[in-house]
Amino acid sequence: MKSFTRSEIYGVGIILLVIASLTAFNLQVSLRRSRDSQRKADINAISDALGKYQADFGFFPPSTEDGKILACKGENFEDVPDNLPEDEKRAFFFKTLKGCSWGDDALKDVNDEKYEPYLRSIPKDPKFDEGLTYFYISNMNRYQIYAYLEGGSSEIGYREGIVKRMLSCGSKICSFGKAYSETPLEKSIEEYENEISEKSIQ
Repeated sequence: MKSFTRSEIYGVGIILLVIASLTAFNLQVSLRRSRDSQRKADINAISDALGKYQADFGFFPPSTEDGKILACKGENFEDVPDNLPEDEKRAFFFKTLKGCSWGDDALKDVNDEKYEPYLRSIPKDPKFDEGLTYFYISNMNRYQIYAYLEGGSSEIGYREGIVKRMLSCGSKICSFGKAYSETPLEKSIEEYENEISEKSIQ
């Protein structure tokens, strides 16, 4: 049997190295796409749950300054006193709540534990342990929920207008999102509602 020459061995080694590199690259791309698909599914699930919440309560849960959903029991949670004026009951209620923890807390009616949760566990970013999170904004009339897509501009759903807002999805800038009805993702809710008010005056 003819033995391989040194140059032939080197050639085979290079070919195997190239194949291994391409395989590793394709695997990384596949995993990245899978994570981005999960992010889109998570945002849709949160959006659907928010719609159900709004249908029951007449408003969307407000947001915290760090982009969480303000709808979970805080350490000082207690039932709203019946003797409070109606306009003070909601304010009292929200003061007893905390921002829901991504991946741990449920989105539910905190006053009725028997009622089916809108989400048994509010999803967290697939790379939450590496510092990535979702970002929620709401004035109770409208909401915007954002995520970061690893695929960048090559990923379906990526919005340059969202990136320009410089919203923090943890350690990265948000680039994908979903909002209530016709609420745009590229501008703040306040800015959008001001535009609507100005048009109604004209």
